[in-house]
Amino acid sequence: MSPEVPPGGRISGFRLARLLGEWRRRGARQGSSDLAAAIRLLVLDGRLPAGTRLPAERELADALPVSRTMITAALDQLREEGLVASRRGAGSWISLPTGALGIVPDTPLLGHSMVDFARAAPPALPGLLAAFDSVRRHLPDHLADHGYYEHGHPDLRRAIAARYEARGLPTSPDQIVVTSGAQHALALVLRLFTGPGDRVLVEQPSYPNALDAIKAVSAIPVPVAMTDTGWDLPGIAAALRQAAPRLAYLVVDFHNPTAHRLDEAGRSELADTARRARTPLVIDETVCELDLDGDPLDGPPPMAKFAEDLVITLGSASKSHWGGLRIGWIRATPEVVHRLISTRAALDLGSAVVDQLVLAELLANPDPALRERRAGLAGQRDVLMAGLREHCPTWNFRRPAGGLSLWCELDAPVSTRIAVVAQNHGIRLAPGSRFGAHGGFERWLRLPFVQPPDVLRDAARRLGLVAAAVAGTGVAADEDLAVPVA
Repeated sequence: MSPEVPPGGRISGFRLARLLGEWRRRGARQGSSDLAAAIRLLVLDGRLPAGTRLPAERELADALPVSRTMITAALDQLREEGLVASRRGAGSWISLPTGALGIVPDTPLLGHSMVDFARAAPPALPGLLAAFDSVRRHLPDHLADHGYYEHGHPDLRRAIAARYEARGLPTSPDQIVVTSGAQHALALVLRLFTGPGDRVLVEQPSYPNALDAIKAVSAIPVPVAMTDTGWDLPGIAAALRQAAPRLAYLVVDFHNPTAHRLDEAGRSELADTARRARTPLVIDETVCELDLDGDPLDGPPPMAKFAEDLVITLGSASKSHWGGLRIGWIRATPEVVHRLISTRAALDLGSAVVDQLVLAELLANPDPALRERRAGLAGQRDVLMAGLREHCPTWNFRRPAGGLSLWCELDAPVSTRIAVVAQNHGIRLAPGSRFGAHGGFERWLRLPFVQPPDVLRDAARRLGLVAAAVAGTGVAADEDLAVPVA
């Protein structure tokens, strides 16, 4: 995640106040606890990196505006946690805690000190350990080799190509480049196709790490708003004509975060639009295997089927199998593959061989384990939906047909405040603003359903407490809610 300020830089009181947003709970008697929690969230999210110099207490008090006493009390809490360091005459700055940063909820959360709702990433797929054991038995056959595969290990490239074939897209292993995750794949593509100041069309909202990757190469995201039913294809066409972006980055299968899926007719229209504008499409298929209401092989054909020469497809095992494998891939034309490989050596010399062999083993017969994964996620989706209907009845969401999360519309623009207060209840959230190219989305919250059902039920109950606390109704501003978080 890209920081909001460069490490070692100074953030002004005005800018910090903008980042904090609506941080104070209505009716809370000890605002210093809420302020400390809001600053802590910015640090944990990476938006205030270590070394960032904070504004003077007087400047921050004027910007928020609150009393200097409250500012002092909040910074004292953060100093005790090791998140802020100070020296007379040198001011205060963000520091790294010397130990684990413990967030203690008001009551135990089923044995978990913190439920991470910021990451939409399930645990390892059943069968992963067996795949490792199988690879271990055959590993001596590979140890005599040098272990460098710029394109990726041949066994895995063949397995990935075969999966595209099963989805109706003829693919040669020569069209596959194995990477260290989809984020690495996107970084390689951006490095090849864009330069500082170039525009990249994106959906609005979009995947936060993709937005960060675009900004990291000094490119400019050009957002086109999603509609209630999916993609604004005329709006995309207009943006391609008017902004002339070098690339478009899109998630057409169970879009992150809205979970919309573009149908076959829409894909054909999008391909025609891109062809007229001569704009390459970077299509992120990270969650295409997670069709919770059907079989991915029966879904719409991959976008590359409609515009082979213009589409660069990104894939990953992180959501379908396990994020710890750190294996992704790029599918493109042989010409683009050749260009990617020619520039890759400046960044890395290939992905980990053992992880590639494990994924190749899993892809040899992928359907049984993936069916089990989808069934489990479908059940967890329904549990979270039921819990939110009971405990957060004013929040609106649609039932996603696939993917890993709900995109919830709140009853007020309080997403950042919800994320801040939720920390005190043992839940870590990414505020809606993280999903906007330029912020916003304070009425929205992404809630992944990757946790076990019992954790999801209790987390939904706690989110109800958080929503009531932020709204100022239903939860008294008692001492339990106002004490500092350790």
